Amino acid sequence: MTVTGLGDSWTAREIWQQPTTWTAVADVVGHVRPQIEELLSAALFEASPRIVLTGAGTSAFIGEVVAPALARHLGRQVEAIATTEIVADPRAVVVDGRPVLLVSFARSGNSPESLAAAELLHRLTPVRHLVITCDPQGRLAQRWSGAENAVVVALPDEVNDRSFAMTSSFTGMALAVLLAFGLHVDVEALARAGTAVLGEAADRAAAIAGGKPDRLVYLGSGPLRGLAREAALKSLELTRGQVVGIAESSLGFRHGPKSVLDDRTTAVVFLSPDAYARAYDVDIARELVLALGPERVVVVGEADSAECGGAQVWPVPALGDPSAWALVAVIAAQTTALACSLALDLTPDNPFPGGEVNRVVQGVVIHEFPEGVS
Repeated sequence: MTVTGLGDSWTAREIWQQPTTWTAVADVVGHVRPQIEELLSAALFEASPRIVLTGAGTSAFIGEVVAPALARHLGRQVEAIATTEIVADPRAVVVDGRPVLLVSFARSGNSPESLAAAELLHRLTPVRHLVITCDPQGRLAQRWSGAENAVVVALPDEVNDRSFAMTSSFTGMALAVLLAFGLHVDVEALARAGTAVLGEAADRAAAIAGGKPDRLVYLGSGPLRGLAREAALKSLELTRGQVVGIAESSLGFRHGPKSVLDDRTTAVVFLSPDAYARAYDVDIARELVLALGPERVVVVGEADSAECGGAQVWPVPALGDPSAWALVAVIAAQTTALACSLALDLTPDNPFPGGEVNRVVQGVVIHEFPEGVS
């Protein structure tokens, strides 16, 4: 089928609502700022806390996108470690006995790993805990609301995505943590940029889906590698794995992952707003054009097609820090995944009607961590 529009689904509505939700997210963070600042001040006053951003799937990729910006702002190392990794090996997070400032991201907060990761760390070392969630009634929010050394930031109901795949939940929580740590983000400029990108997103995404790719390769440098991972996941989720999403850094792609390229591959390169990193993104875009042809390479960002070897350009205005820019650039990946889903005659709100993959993960058994083990 040829995609002529991106339809009316929860998925589409939640993608398109994002610019308006960002202002509401900023308002929520502003309302609880005194509690956040008290928590962060106490945590950062400690000699050298380990700062860990955690979540699973899309929520884990939030940490990967924002960690570099937070590290630069704080002048401290910030680590993104998925809840799935913490649950499997919690001692790796507390190897040196330092206290932990844990930032948990969760759409619902009902996945077993979201709850278990925080519980394990609290058991093993002193922890201060900032929870950013889209569901105040979720188990994670309920567990830590009112707890000592913890603050729960519950985002507006509209960003608690009803669809299968997280879209506005992703950008809402990412924006919330940037604002919570005191980074300057021009939310109005962010919303204007998002609205501009959405103005032509349906046509651009439909054009990519019209090429009937079997594989979508997403590449980016620095925090945009985390963005690439989220983009690839959207493709897998919304197409039921029929359009395989692959993610890598712009430099790392040549070290083996480039083997994935074939004549049914479309490659998307996120061009970093950082001039130094951007040079590497442009290099790989040119190389991909030679391998795939210009019609199967898309660069997302501010660029001239000739500069990138003739690749297709999906314009996204620069917004300074790459971590903030990623919140707008992800719209290209979200709408592309939606367009590919529709092209395959799937239902994007429920691409797995048989329940093979679920909105809240199923089948996880949390095993007892041995007493006395540290």
